[in-house]
Amino acid sequence: MKRAKQHSLPKPRNPVARSPLLRKGGAHGKSKGALRRKANVSLKKVARDPTTFDKE
Repeated sequence: MKRAKQHSLPKPRNPVARSPLLRKGGAHGKSKGALRRKANVSLKKVARDPTTFDKE
């Protein structure tokens, strides 16, 4: 009968070094593309009817 291998304990993880995927967290907000699109839409709206510019 074969004997079980004697493995050493795994090396403990460094708690300071985090996964780069965890850096994505934080406050939610609009993406740069969404902000750019909103600016373009509002510009087109002003070009169509300049009187709506003062209401916003």
